[in-house]
Amino acid sequence: MKIAKEYGTFDLQGNTDFAVEEITALCNDVGPRRPGSPEELKAQQHMQDVMEQYSDETRIESFTLHRQGFMGFIPFTVACGVISVFLNWFVSPVAAFILCVLAFVPLLFEFLMYKEFDDFLFPKQTSHNMIATRKPTGEVKKRIVLVGHSDSQFEWKLNYLLGGLQAKLFVEIPAVVGLVIQTIYALVCLIVAHGGAARTIQNNARWFFILFFVVSIVMIPFEISFIFFQSWHDSVPGASDNLSGCYTAIGAVKALDEAGVKFENTEVVVVCSGSEEAGLRGAKAFSKKHEKELKEIPTAVVALDTFRDLEDMAIYDRDLSGTVQHDWGVKHLLKNAAANCGYDLPFESIYIGGSDAAAFTQRKIPASCLAAMNPDPPRYYHTRLDTPENMRPEAITAGLEIVIETLCMYDKEGCPTKE
Repeated sequence: MKIAKEYGTFDLQGNTDFAVEEITALCNDVGPRRPGSPEELKAQQHMQDVMEQYSDETRIESFTLHRQGFMGFIPFTVACGVISVFLNWFVSPVAAFILCVLAFVPLLFEFLMYKEFDDFLFPKQTSHNMIATRKPTGEVKKRIVLVGHSDSQFEWKLNYLLGGLQAKLFVEIPAVVGLVIQTIYALVCLIVAHGGAARTIQNNARWFFILFFVVSIVMIPFEISFIFFQSWHDSVPGASDNLSGCYTAIGAVKALDEAGVKFENTEVVVVCSGSEEAGLRGAKAFSKKHEKELKEIPTAVVALDTFRDLEDMAIYDRDLSGTVQHDWGVKHLLKNAAANCGYDLPFESIYIGGSDAAAFTQRKIPASCLAAMNPDPPRYYHTRLDTPENMRPEAITAGLEIVIETLCMYDKEGCPTKE
């Protein structure tokens, strides 16, 4: 810490211990916190009680969501892919191709782009965001927002049974590849057979279409297994993902307060968002509701997510399955703050999935994300193994150090600009 030392002395170890104790208590006393659940709200109410001691204002805002919309398309997509194989061979490649296209639509819009595409088909719930504001001593001239999500994911069963990397290599990727093969198969048959069933093709290339049919059949078990990828009822403890992010933000503000540091013109906001695991719904609700005020003065948003795998700590440059690019100034603010703390952090991309930062970047509110998670992903990711016992406190310490330095640098210098 370089700039932060000019402001005061910060108790990193004490606040790491505080974070671990709080996370352990929430996991034991509240338990898993599926999006839009009473447990999610109970955890946020506890965080609000904590933040009342270290901030000037706290509040909890509600919003509606359809939590199963984000992953609920999976049975539909699988059914379309499987049925298309037999339609293509026995009935019509036209119908098969239409089904394949329909299979990809929710996969693209819901899972890859986080659009609320099919949400209306699923039951509605109420979720919440906890917001705590630490005001400056003078006029508010700029603002920094720290965002960590307080919900936990429904368990990814295959990650638990196989391990994250193995589930990706042996189920997730083959399932998607299978759907791609089936789509290409239907398209080729559509062109060659002129709308007739693939089995009616009578030419020297008939063996080619038989081979395509056999390969498509072989891929079906991978696609069907994807239906069991996620539990629809049981959520996970979510100690590292992402109570660690919430308490990195809370711990940083607590450390400022304990050191007697109050910025003159910089407002610090902590958002413990709800329903991130259901498609960033809390961050989307907050950024939409407060877009005007977030743009009225210079604002930087830093999403904090999963502080466990210190060797994989990174600043995320691209997000939302690589479809959005975060603000140059915010990501370099984090880069410089980390360097001042002795960390040479790389810029990385979230190729599949997204962070709360993406919701702000989509609304052109400067944002980036700091996280420390193995992207393979590890076996604890979204499984029952994400417990307090499986945390690594040293990663939380590193997160606290970088975030405190970021806050002080932002207060002193703002975000860096391109020369």
